[in-house]
Amino acid sequence: MQFPTRFEDLPEYAFPRLRALLAGIQPGGPEIAMSIGEPQHAIPDFVPGIMTEHASTLNRYPPNEGIPELRQAISDWLERRYGMAEAYRDPDKNILPLNGTREGLFNTCLALSPEAKNGQRPAVLLPNPFYQCYAVAALASGAEPVYLPCTAETGHLPDFADLPKDLLDRTTVAYICSPANPQGAVADRAYWTTLLELAETHDFRVFADECYCEIYREAPPTGALEVAAQIGADPDRLVAFHSLSKRSNLAGLRSGFAVTGSGNLAAMRQLRSYAGAPMPIPAQYAAAAVWAEETHVETNRALYQEKFALADDILRNMPGYMSPQAGFFLWLRVGEGAGEEAALRLWREAGVKCLPGKYLSRPTPASLGGGDPGNAYLRLALVAPAGEVRRGLEALRAVLS
Repeated sequence: MQFPTRFEDLPEYAFPRLRALLAGIQPGGPEIAMSIGEPQHAIPDFVPGIMTEHASTLNRYPPNEGIPELRQAISDWLERRYGMAEAYRDPDKNILPLNGTREGLFNTCLALSPEAKNGQRPAVLLPNPFYQCYAVAALASGAEPVYLPCTAETGHLPDFADLPKDLLDRTTVAYICSPANPQGAVADRAYWTTLLELAETHDFRVFADECYCEIYREAPPTGALEVAAQIGADPDRLVAFHSLSKRSNLAGLRSGFAVTGSGNLAAMRQLRSYAGAPMPIPAQYAAAAVWAEETHVETNRALYQEKFALADDILRNMPGYMSPQAGFFLWLRVGEGAGEEAALRLWREAGVKCLPGKYLSRPTPASLGGGDPGNAYLRLALVAPAGEVRRGLEALRAVLS
């Protein structure tokens, strides 16, 4: 029996790789989970009641485009957060609720990336390290995934402006995550402006994954949408993705959305009519209420800020420590090629479970500098309660110093 070859180059997903790495090794203490970015803070207490109130709708198929109440709540949040321009504000023409943003990050590439560009195989640009969904979306759409190194020298964001013109001319999509997973770097106004102007010049779309935008240290991260509106970019030049998973600790609700120009949205809805899986209606009502409420977001952010402060206090003098601007990960440099060895030591000696950085990255093409930008790092998630995070960080310092 023959199988497709387009996914042959994919490595094992990060977490099965981690399980294989640690298999058969006893932890050196009670497990401290710092490998998965799964929020452990409390969910908003009003969510279960709203879902129960609308439970009778479970005998109906949910609308593919989302209930009007949810689309309006998202539009209102975008207006409060970014001061949305008219080109992105219409709940009917610009906003598509998603069954988690992974659905959108994958399917939008299929919907909007053409099969060829300028007579060549299209390129999809990815930050490297990256959310693994991006690469699979590129391959499924028939494009070449091009891994752009995000290193200390590039500010831990892709350097799109320095790419060869011939590569940009066959690019159809550029993925960018800000605040970045795993580094916590934030794209500023100048960065977004440069990227959007490149997209206009070379005729590609920007997919802005901003799912960590509400977890930050001080100033709210600049959003791609507000910059696009300010510089008058074509609304269809940008698709921005947001989620309740991190903002509101509702990873299990599977509530996200995409916002873009009306042309893009029409194509995205058409594909979703055939292949989408909209959220159950009770979950959509709950999501609408969550997007409308900010107190729980402020509480959540304060909990992460407490853990940022713990990390700064415990690790500030440790070689390789970088205090993140936003998000909830630490991206800790442990030495070239030493990520797996460090993860093994932390598990074996202290019971700390974290992720080798190279499980989130790929080797960079020689034409773009070569090397693997994740090879020297560990990713640690600060999602557990502060006391457990403190134990994990203190154990890390003791084992790796």
